[in-house]
Amino acid sequence: MRRLGAALAVAAAVTASGAGASDTTLMSWDQLDGWEADDHGAALSVFLNTCGDMDDPEWSALCGLARSGPEPRAFFEMFFRPVLIEDGDPALFTGYFEPELEGSRSRTPRFTVPLYRRPPEVAGSSPWLTRGQIEQSGVLRGRGLEIAWIEDPVDKFFLQVQGSGRIRLVEGGHIRVGYGGKNGHPYRSVGQEMIRRGLFEPHQASARAIRTWVQAQGTVGTQMLHHNPSYVFFREVTRVPADQGPLGAMNRSVTAGRSVAVDPDYVPLGAPVWVEKDGRDPIRRLMVAQDTGSAIKGAQRADVFYGTGDAAGAAAGRVRDPGRLVVLLPLDEARALASGD
Repeated sequence: MRRLGAALAVAAAVTASGAGASDTTLMSWDQLDGWEADDHGAALSVFLNTCGDMDDPEWSALCGLARSGPEPRAFFEMFFRPVLIEDGDPALFTGYFEPELEGSRSRTPRFTVPLYRRPPEVAGSSPWLTRGQIEQSGVLRGRGLEIAWIEDPVDKFFLQVQGSGRIRLVEGGHIRVGYGGKNGHPYRSVGQEMIRRGLFEPHQASARAIRTWVQAQGTVGTQMLHHNPSYVFFREVTRVPADQGPLGAMNRSVTAGRSVAVDPDYVPLGAPVWVEKDGRDPIRRLMVAQDTGSAIKGAQRADVFYGTGDAAGAAAGRVRDPGRLVVLLPLDEARALASGD
């Protein structure tokens, strides 16, 4: 029996996790809108950042070929096949970014909101206290778990949603924080809840609009944030240079405009993916699946990394668009996944 490769392992994970049935369609390169016009060399460079961490033999072999300096477009067209994986839900593209905030290593009259490390009693995926319970009980206070202090609890909430960020220290210099675990509760969208309550129309519920509303509402705004019971802990990231992106799920830096977060139940981490995002600022670009997110669930769900800082945040916050996500798989994997062998 043929060894279970990366794509088949994904199919098995879908079945085991109950993620839902999926349909796969083998595609040709001329079916990818804008394929010829893309910068395939830029995509190949990003692919090389993480392909060495893929332990499947077929992917490892392709990584070795990629390091030999092939013509980029020819490399992808010769050794991969585009595969459309669908689960019945419409495609949805969003954007994420790395926030950059001001803060301090110690509590001050200005910086009163702590970013916490994961406490030792929180382990694995077993549910612990909810967001509201953690914040209202003060269970983490005074235990030496603080990495840094920032100014605004709403900034902290969005930092937790993004999963990483940079803190400009008033003492000088900066630190980077990354995902350090969570409390075991599922992510619930505050924006969707606000739409359900009639506070926003769907097209109005951007990150900027949510932030403005919550900040203006005081205690009522804080209670709205508690609708999301998920609570993310941080860790200090010291080995990533300031000029590189934050660490993604593959523990490598992600790249603005070329890295995308996906659902690994459907898309192998490290795989190239062709993004056809419609909407206000359409994208036709080869990216690499190098990250995940608690809200990124489904075969056609993807979150594009837009970079670091306020401009990247403004661009990412506008994205909630339809389109199509096509995965590039090694030839044998693509055929096997499509045939179900």
